[in-house]
Amino acid sequence: MSPWLTVVGIGEDGFKGLGKNARRALLGASRIVGGQRQLDLLPVCIRGERQLWPSPFSLAPVIEQRGEAVCVLASGDPMFYGVGASLARQLPSEEMLILPAPSSCSLAAARLGWPLQDVVTLSLVARPLAALNAQLFSGVRLLLLSNDGQSPAAVAQLLCERGFGSSRMSVLEHLGGDAERRIDSTANAWNAASVADLNVIAIECLADAQAPRLSRLAGLPDSAFQHDGQLTKRDVRAITLARLAPTPGELLWDVGAGSGSIGIEWMRAHPSCRALAIEADNGRQQLIEHNRDALGVPGLQLIRGKAPQALAGLERPDAIFIGGGVTREGVFETCWEYLKPGGRLVANAVTLQSEVALMNWRERFGGELTRIHVAQAQPLGEFDTWRQALPITLLDLVKPLDA
Repeated sequence: MSPWLTVVGIGEDGFKGLGKNARRALLGASRIVGGQRQLDLLPVCIRGERQLWPSPFSLAPVIEQRGEAVCVLASGDPMFYGVGASLARQLPSEEMLILPAPSSCSLAAARLGWPLQDVVTLSLVARPLAALNAQLFSGVRLLLLSNDGQSPAAVAQLLCERGFGSSRMSVLEHLGGDAERRIDSTANAWNAASVADLNVIAIECLADAQAPRLSRLAGLPDSAFQHDGQLTKRDVRAITLARLAPTPGELLWDVGAGSGSIGIEWMRAHPSCRALAIEADNGRQQLIEHNRDALGVPGLQLIRGKAPQALAGLERPDAIFIGGGVTREGVFETCWEYLKPGGRLVANAVTLQSEVALMNWRERFGGELTRIHVAQAQPLGEFDTWRQALPITLLDLVKPLDA
């Protein structure tokens, strides 16, 4: 099948900056779909019917024209946080011809002299700013696609609140066009009154002395989370996540999530990891919402309800952590039923009753029981002694592939 759809990346330099193939596709198209800014860049010699994207946004106007000679206009590289990537999820690749222009991040890296392969890129377009929290490490270079002209000020405020106020910021407007401009500052000195909506933010992260050190590895300090005492403590959390073994693209159920620490650290392991936090208590639900934003994983989905009833109809997970409700009737059975073959299930117990439940499940389904003892040195008069935390029993199961 020959491609009927051509996706053309167009830059600020407009039609004159396009290659021969892109110009030919636009000249031969019966319909051209794009945003107003992209359509305005076309000269009058382009005769195809021009059509704006609908609001709310939908790909239907393109897909409904299947078989016609249709062009879609996109900013820069259509496959870089662009409409080309959205279309590719719904159309076979052989039906599309994608003709990219340099992305705004490619142009920004060229202006700054930054090797693009060493830069972390993130889109803030219609996405929560809180996702930036997971990317802040001293020495990291970031390129952010702004949502609008207010984004740089919001980013500068977030950097200051997180202890990265000394970070260097450059805002690059209208890259590749006649109106291109660059504004340089530090986050704590940012005061630009007017910034174009079309901009990229470049950041060289520099942590202040008091900034908390928050690694991507499992075992964040307990102080990184707001909690009411219902928190899987740091050392036990690190051991638990090692057993859960997150890998890219996998989904975790955090059942009886408490403050959400397991699901949050699962998602921090890789940008494509996903998690559902199941929690019935309203106060703890609010803690989860705070913690997920503060630690940069606003995509963690909160399921408001009690297991096992709240589990019905949820997407089947690759891994499950049961931190609360181990003794509740039907929780373990429902989790095991929904877990994908080859998936991991880890349950923690601290009471005798919940420990008995884990032992019974081990007898039925196998797995490995581990007892975790953690002690910390604390003062005793003029000396120090070990203060033993409550021991934790951990059950680690892998569901058979033929189950």
